[in-house]
Amino acid sequence: MTSPLQLQSQDSYPRRAARTGRFTFGAPRGFAPSQDGKRVAFVRSRGGTERATSLWVLDVTSGTERLVADPFDLLTGGSEDLSAQERSRRERMREAGAGITGFATDAPGTLACYALSSRLFVSDLTAGSGGREIPVGAAVIDPRLSPDGRHIAFAAGGGLHVVATATDADPSRPLASPDGTDVTYGLADFAAAEELDRHRGYWWSPESDALLVARVDESDVDVWHIGDPENPATPAAVHRYPAAGTPNADVTLWLVALDGTRHPVAWDRRAFPYLVSVSWAPGHPPLVQVMTRRQERAQILAVDPATAATTVVHELADSDWVDVVPGTPLWAPTGELVTVEVVDDRYALCLNAAPVSPAGVQVRAVLDATVDAIFVAGTEGPDQHVYRYGGGTWVRLTEPGSVNVARSAGDLLVLTTATLGATCSRTSVRSPAGGTGDWVERATVRHLVDDPGFIPAVQIPAELDTHIPTVVLMPTGWAPGSQPLPVLMDPYGGPHHRLVHSSARGFLESQWWADQGFCVIVADGRGTPGTPSWERTVRLDLTNPPLEDQVAALHAVARAWPGVLDLERVAIRGWSFGGYLSALAVLARPDVFHAAVAGAPVADWRLYDTAYTERYLGLPSEHPDAYDAGSLVARAPSLTRPLMIIHGLADDNVVAAHSLRLSSALLAAGRPHTFLPLSGVTHMTPQEVVAENLLRLQLDFLRQAMGA
Repeated sequence: MTSPLQLQSQDSYPRRAARTGRFTFGAPRGFAPSQDGKRVAFVRSRGGTERATSLWVLDVTSGTERLVADPFDLLTGGSEDLSAQERSRRERMREAGAGITGFATDAPGTLACYALSSRLFVSDLTAGSGGREIPVGAAVIDPRLSPDGRHIAFAAGGGLHVVATATDADPSRPLASPDGTDVTYGLADFAAAEELDRHRGYWWSPESDALLVARVDESDVDVWHIGDPENPATPAAVHRYPAAGTPNADVTLWLVALDGTRHPVAWDRRAFPYLVSVSWAPGHPPLVQVMTRRQERAQILAVDPATAATTVVHELADSDWVDVVPGTPLWAPTGELVTVEVVDDRYALCLNAAPVSPAGVQVRAVLDATVDAIFVAGTEGPDQHVYRYGGGTWVRLTEPGSVNVARSAGDLLVLTTATLGATCSRTSVRSPAGGTGDWVERATVRHLVDDPGFIPAVQIPAELDTHIPTVVLMPTGWAPGSQPLPVLMDPYGGPHHRLVHSSARGFLESQWWADQGFCVIVADGRGTPGTPSWERTVRLDLTNPPLEDQVAALHAVARAWPGVLDLERVAIRGWSFGGYLSALAVLARPDVFHAAVAGAPVADWRLYDTAYTERYLGLPSEHPDAYDAGSLVARAPSLTRPLMIIHGLADDNVVAAHSLRLSSALLAAGRPHTFLPLSGVTHMTPQEVVAENLLRLQLDFLRQAMGA
């Protein structure tokens, strides 16, 4: 196996990682199994260096793959033209790809519709290839087929439209048109898309005769301006941003029939302003989950599909916050209400509020509910497994030492598995074998990702005298007795995202850093995904527990490998919350951390969005001390260590004002630092040249700062 240090400069890891989207291009995703079990539709690029994805179909019986729609053919070689709303939607979804990035099918899985370059296309998944454009004369966003396949709904120009799929049908027509300059129908609001895991704004009825449609009024949301300093003649983009303590968008829900008649879905919006999720299963009334601004209570409402009247069927409450769990709530086909709730310090799968999942499993998402079973994803330590619950029996379908995601429909389960032993995941299509209870592999889906040329030497030391999940990576070829190594802490360290898991691809960049001569430590402290009590430790304090746990993990590794770590040369780097944590480390604990690279840090929590910040720190008017304690700007005069700050000037999530204010405060205090602004870069850094050189510049900075 080749070490990254042995690769020639023209084929270095930074360059290859940038060229391959960090070795994600060429991976299949977005799986949609057909109800008859014959096909699986998905998107995938043609290779490991191709960003644009195409639509494919796997024939389960033969195991062959068929290219259904190629964006280059459909656009006849032209480039994509995306609306500002579509670019914003992709940013919220962290979608770095191009081409056909997503699609929707009818109920049986025979037709697929998708937007390409803001144009509407439909493809037959049962035979043939190519896509048929349906001209609609508008920039199409998030098209979705009706379950019967006869119509396609889509958002455009602030409204929701519908068009028939038949070639001789009438042109598209609006179902809901914007009734104000800051009003949209059929799109998710910023808070929902960025923090509540809801990226949709409308839902078809199972009978295909009506839709539930979200109306978003942003007129009370503060107007921010995202400028382009590199091009001063270009006007700044207007961006409605709900910062902590300021108004959110006003979100309502409407039941809209295909003939245009509509009824408002009524609930106590003053008490429960957040529209969290909507589901509409055959044979059951729609379910809507709403939540309070403080997020300590949520109601689950059943909606009368004839009148839009609502009935509260369940309520969730937590003194800290109610968790938003993907795939919930929903009706099981057998009539039980499916939720995930906190029970005995675990996230438990519940049927009619009664827990059915075992101790030791943290249920993270509900994947599907069939007549026979419910499929869920859950974590056990660094593993993520797929489970089946049916007939009173809980079964794990995946092997230890792996990270798994799945989609199911009918009798098919599409399972993607990653391990620490390989950098490329494996996707298999399975179905049950008679009455044996076993799941048999029927076919596999090819992964076309590039091989990075090495497998990270991940060590998950069981002997550490700490309860903090920790991974250690040493330089390739390192042996005990060598000279003590400078240390690089490489955390995220915040809510929603954990780094310590049983997947090698997640540690590729950390191994590259190790091969530059560092002992790299990745630690998931309190606040990262774990037990409910572990996550809730950061309530009203996003500062001390995350930082204390990075220090504790560092010292635990030093005790486990005596004489190996040079504790006089300890650096830390991170992005987003990891960037906040890195800057905080050198500001608050210069006795431990000697240099830091902070990418897109949240320097002032009053500048970050409502749904995230208020969940953990409360409302600024009620808990000002929590906001003051978490401010990097207020700590600026205490800087005594080298600090590099990196920020994309086009970032509309953690806006560049965070780093600009931090840099200004450091300058006012006479504290030297390095500030690297990235023109045209958002919170993601998908640009190949930028992504490559960012790693090199960080390495040069840390080497100079620590003499490493």
